[in-house]
Amino acid sequence: MARRATIRKPPLDFGSESLGERLARLRKQRGFTQIDFAEKVGITQVLVSVYETDRNQFSVEMAIRFAMALDVSLDELLHPKTKKSSDRVPSRKVLRRLEEIEKLPPHKQNYLLRTIDGFIKGVGVAV
Repeated sequence: MARRATIRKPPLDFGSESLGERLARLRKQRGFTQIDFAEKVGITQVLVSVYETDRNQFSVEMAIRFAMALDVSLDELLHPKTKKSSDRVPSRKVLRRLEEIEKLPPHKQNYLLRTIDGFIKGVGVAV
């Protein structure tokens, strides 16, 4: 009878967060609820929760679907250490608000932007 090979795989370093936690963080950064994200990926909200809580491991197909829905590379989804901080994507919440601001007449846009600038300066954030 053939002997079964025993190969010890080295442990994988996913950093300080699990794959599920990373999926949840990326989803939230882009402004998706679990329901929105599930619809975009083509699965149920319950299954999104299962993946985010690490009760199920990603298949290759699901990892590709998640990366496409989040508009990130597989490398960023699976190994975030390769992500550069300058490649940050604005959240969908912010982008939606920007789209609404662009629909305003120019004088109202300017008024709103001055208000935002004043608020940011008031809390000590450089503009």
